[in-house]
Amino acid sequence: MRIGQVIVPHGIVLAPMAGVTNRPFRLLAKEQGCELMFTEMVSAKAILHGNPKTMRMVQFDDAERPIGIQLFGSDPDSMAAAAARLMEFGPDLIDINMGCPVPKIVRNGEGAALMRDLKRAGEIVAAVKKAVPVPVTVKMRKGWDDASVNAVELAKVCEDAGCDAITVHGRTREQFYSGSADWNIIAEVKQAVSVPVIGNGDVFTAGDAQRLLQLTGCDGIMVARGALGNPWVFREIKALLVHGEVLPPPTIEEKVKGALCLLEKLVEWKGEPVAVREMRKHAAWYVKGLPGAAALRRRIYQAATAQEMRRLLEEYGRGEAYVHGDNAGC
Repeated sequence: MRIGQVIVPHGIVLAPMAGVTNRPFRLLAKEQGCELMFTEMVSAKAILHGNPKTMRMVQFDDAERPIGIQLFGSDPDSMAAAAARLMEFGPDLIDINMGCPVPKIVRNGEGAALMRDLKRAGEIVAAVKKAVPVPVTVKMRKGWDDASVNAVELAKVCEDAGCDAITVHGRTREQFYSGSADWNIIAEVKQAVSVPVIGNGDVFTAGDAQRLLQLTGCDGIMVARGALGNPWVFREIKALLVHGEVLPPPTIEEKVKGALCLLEKLVEWKGEPVAVREMRKHAAWYVKGLPGAAALRRRIYQAATAQEMRRLLEEYGRGEAYVHGDNAGC
């Protein structure tokens, strides 16, 4: 898949997820084979005001390339100015969010609300495209609700305005993340536009990724919740798509080592107090489905320090019988 000058060999992409896809998370995904990733979405207004927390969110390592910064807003001029300012960080792409369903976002006419204002959506794409020298992409949903499924129409508007690729999440805004993703709408968008189309929604396994590509004919697949506590999903997808190989799931040892690795990276990046708070949800994702996971999660959520959380994970790893794996993702 080629997006402007950006090459994504097998179309394997990590979704931008608020509160999740920070730099440590992205680095682990990259190590396991992710080929394109995005920062957490950031506000155009916050960028223009130089908000310190927001400016830190868009920092990344060269090891993460190619990487895009996802921007949200509702004013074409502000979006263009913010995108231009983001060039100082050197992103490979700018992605425009037209799919976030969160009430505080849509009530400001941002995120998925742009699916109800195609004229403004097109103006934003055109303004951002004019403002930056890198490819501009758009992430959208199926529509606002089942009565207004307009992803195909919006995709055409965005293509006409100059966008270089489109990601389609096969759920409406009304669904949020419930129910099933409609992959047929992804196929319809793919047939309607000439720019690359990335399919998103309900990709939890390598088999899901393969089926999505086969059903829709899309150019790439974007993994979101399927990567939570599971960076190995990217190596599994690549093995299946490239070599037709079905890899075994990560061992308990790999999962524990992966969680410990993420903990260390988070402490280094955000400091211990913030890292421990954020790591609670990540650790719960890493051990989901494992023997004794419920009891371990309860103890992890009570951990107050990195040392305590590290000890809990290490003790859990030593207390289980498992086969040793080779790469724990760190």
